[in-house]
Amino acid sequence: MDIYYKITFFSEWHCGSGLASGANLDALVIKDNDGLPFIPGKTIKGLLREAVEEIKNFRNAPVDPAVIFGKTDKDGFTSTGLAFFSNAELPEDVRQYILSAQTGQYMYRSTTSVTIDEVSGTAKDNHLRKIETVVPCILEGHISGLPDDKDKNGINQYRKIIADGMKYIKRLGRDRNRGLGRCEFSIKED
Repeated sequence: MDIYYKITFFSEWHCGSGLASGANLDALVIKDNDGLPFIPGKTIKGLLREAVEEIKNFRNAPVDPAVIFGKTDKDGFTSTGLAFFSNAELPEDVRQYILSAQTGQYMYRSTTSVTIDEVSGTAKDNHLRKIETVVPCILEGHISGLPDDKDKNGINQYRKIIADGMKYIKRLGRDRNRGLGRCEFSIKED
């Protein structure tokens, strides 16, 4: 069973590549081969795993998150889950438009932050940082390999807990507590 979803960003966001741009930017956004932003499937998987485990703890849902995400036992042995999480990328029509118009550079901005000394109230030396952010946009992805089992009421509990987990996620990426990455996940209905 597959789930197709979209992520709508309401604020700028940063999903880091681990790279810097010399003296100009301290942290760059992860980009594909065409220079367009995306969110790796493993990041989506981690966010959803955390959300689903929280939901499971609160409501004792009738599914085992390990079936979806895999698990690591006490001896360090890792088992893989059944689900595959694609990268979340720009919709194909938007992607093609940006590439044909050569406007990809307008997807990005730089954001500056500074650390303030609590005693003096001034900026600390060597604490000015500039990060690259992506303007608000919509990304799409899919999850495949979920069990197609339905309960006696005809509800696929795996799909339901993934959908509930998506509602739980309100921010994504770096500096979520500082206003970046406000978003909404939603399932795309056929």
